[in-house]
Amino acid sequence: MGKKGKKEKGRGAEKTAAKMERKVSKRSRKEEEDLEALIAHFQTLDATRTQIVETPCPPPSPRLHASLSAHPEKDELILFGGEYFNGQKTFVYNELYVYNIKKDTWTKVEIPNPPPRRCAHQAVVVPQGGGQLWVFGGEFASPDGEQFYHYKDLWVLHLATKTWEQVRSTGGPSGRSGHRMVAWKKQLILFGGFHESTRDYIYYNDVYAFNLDTFSWSRLSPSGAGPTPRSGCQMSVTPQGGIVIYGGYSKQRVKKDVDRGTQHSDMYLLQPEDGKEGSWKWTRINPAGAKPTPRSGFSVAVTPNHQTLLFGGVCDEEEEESLEGDFLNDLHFYDATRNRWFTGQLKGPKSEKRKRRRGKKAEPEGPDKQEHGGTSAQEPLEVVREVVTEDGTVITIKQMFATPGPAGKPQSNEEDSPDEVGGPVVEPSPRSNAMLAVKHGRLYLYGGMFEAGDRQITLSDLYCLDLQKMQEWTALVEMDPGTQEWLEESDSEEDSNEGEGTEDEDSGESDKEAGGECGVCAHQGQQETHGPAAPEPRALHQTSTSGVTSLPKP
Repeated sequence: MGKKGKKEKGRGAEKTAAKMERKVSKRSRKEEEDLEALIAHFQTLDATRTQIVETPCPPPSPRLHASLSAHPEKDELILFGGEYFNGQKTFVYNELYVYNIKKDTWTKVEIPNPPPRRCAHQAVVVPQGGGQLWVFGGEFASPDGEQFYHYKDLWVLHLATKTWEQVRSTGGPSGRSGHRMVAWKKQLILFGGFHESTRDYIYYNDVYAFNLDTFSWSRLSPSGAGPTPRSGCQMSVTPQGGIVIYGGYSKQRVKKDVDRGTQHSDMYLLQPEDGKEGSWKWTRINPAGAKPTPRSGFSVAVTPNHQTLLFGGVCDEEEEESLEGDFLNDLHFYDATRNRWFTGQLKGPKSEKRKRRRGKKAEPEGPDKQEHGGTSAQEPLEVVREVVTEDGTVITIKQMFATPGPAGKPQSNEEDSPDEVGGPVVEPSPRSNAMLAVKHGRLYLYGGMFEAGDRQITLSDLYCLDLQKMQEWTALVEMDPGTQEWLEESDSEEDSNEGEGTEDEDSGESDKEAGGECGVCAHQGQQETHGPAAPEPRALHQTSTSGVTSLPKP
């Protein structure tokens, strides 16, 4: 009887989930139909492009929930899509930017027939055919940020020829954002995400595979108990050929008009079953080591030695009527081979003074040597600075710096002279939803966001960190958060309404308004956010990277 009861309970949960999905789908159909007209208008404007245009330009304007990917063959990073909120209006992009690492230059690349504007999508790079960038799903938001259209389309950017292609195949995932997608052998594996309408929402824990040879979708049915529905999780491939899922975000309704969010901190391993082609199984795992504190909006990348890197995020303190968040800028590494978490600590700038060699040969440096033990680790240094914006608002920014010293540092074959004094290590400010990519052993971090009172500050800075040396961040593009425009809802209701009606009547004007113009450039994209536009942390809270996922929304 016990077994039967459990089985019936499982079936009941499946029926409830299916019923909720139909309910959400029905309620969201009308608002998505409204947005389809706006999306079609933008596509009409995009259709006027008949040739590839590459324009050197300044760094991209601030944006969230875009994807940042490393080119598989060239020293380039590829930024696609995203969204920007200025306090009154949401702008969504389908712009494509390329950052040349060696030249430290940006280029806007306009290609005919691009995907519609979106954010909180997933982008994965594979080496086939000179390099391909695969993009699935994501969402488009109305200018007022109240309605959302969730995509279920699949696109591929052929990097060698600079051409976009929509790949049409049945049996794929439903429309969603905040999902995660990775390249596994000759397949794309997709997990989770969410779909939201004005009144309802649903989170997913389904798994799909897209075959890169046959261009066909299949839904996987792994055995074992897997993760609960969520979005914005960590998803990465292990050296042993498994796929790890960690953390994420979901919410549930506790009573009428009251939702409660959950920041997950559990971890699961998805792996093929021995001797059974096409069969997979879930296993819950409990890593040792210094685990990250529960959070959402963290960003993920994979290091050259196949460790998974986790950066930043936000730890929410949620009440029924309010949401407070502590933004983070710490680094963590997960070693799947050892099933262990390590805290990433920087050694600080290398002194110009001569070093003394140790007699004993030290262990190799790198993220796998960054574990530090309990009480011997020094406390990080907190630096607080205030920025005054143009309207007089004072923004307080807290930064955590690793304290230089022997505790918590990877072993090195060099030792500082006694008279050397290390200064604080410069790091990106605390933030969530940063975009990450790894190229030639260097971690690149673009943008993200943090909140100051009711203001949402969207960043557009670019940092680089050598993952082998682990010494200090290098700022490639800096940004002063105090200069960012923020329009209060009460500032100009008339202008806001007027903007909604006329947005993108002229594509050039709309791009300019969004702050996305690059030389002659601009466009739009979106994902769940944490700020004034979204009282609760939307499942988007994340971004993914270089073939893993730039956790675009949680």
